[in-house]
Amino acid sequence: MTVLYFLVPLALILAGASVAAFLWAVRSGQFEDTETPAIRILLDDELEN
Repeated sequence: MTVLYFLVPLALILAGASVAAFLWAVRSGQFEDTETPAIRILLDDELEN
């Protein structure tokens, strides 16, 4: 029973940290361009000599 006094706050802290990391990624523009990376692999790059 006493282990719950440790695990419940730890779970809440980890959940809060993951939500904060997700919000930071959204606000910093990590999810702005979702189309270009999928298409970029299909384009032929010219070789530079």
